[in-house]
Amino acid sequence: MDEARAAELRAANINPHTGLATDYLNHFNEAVMLLEMVPDMPECAEDFLTWTPLSYAEHFWASNFKARDLAIEAYESADPKIREDFDNLTASMTSILTAVGAAMREATQDKTRATLAEQAASWVKPLVALAGGVINGGPESEAETSVPDR
Repeated sequence: MDEARAAELRAANINPHTGLATDYLNHFNEAVMLLEMVPDMPECAEDFLTWTPLSYAEHFWASNFKARDLAIEAYESADPKIREDFDNLTASMTSILTAVGAAMREATQDKTRATLAEQAASWVKPLVALAGGVINGGPESEAETSVPDR
């Protein structure tokens, strides 16, 4: 990669080595934040239930991220191994959040919803950190060995 391209990516908060942007993790951090609020404010469960999964590209298409086209293009041209590690992590987070959402919709007790929220947040937060490591060029092998079974 030439230096001009790397500078363009850095200026857009896209890692030039991985081609990934941490902005996508905001999608998952929002869900975690809402889950963490549920035990103290049960009404936040309803807010969490409005969260919907978005792919990397969908997130950027729906965002006000200035360089969204660049972010999507960089993701699509990222090293396949890095993208696979990243996609596996985000698929795990999406799977957890979707399953917990379904369980929370069926739960009738605030205490049950709070327990589900606490458990989900404890599962997703480390995955967000691992995904951040992949974005920032951390060891891919760490991501491979740390993804829980879906």
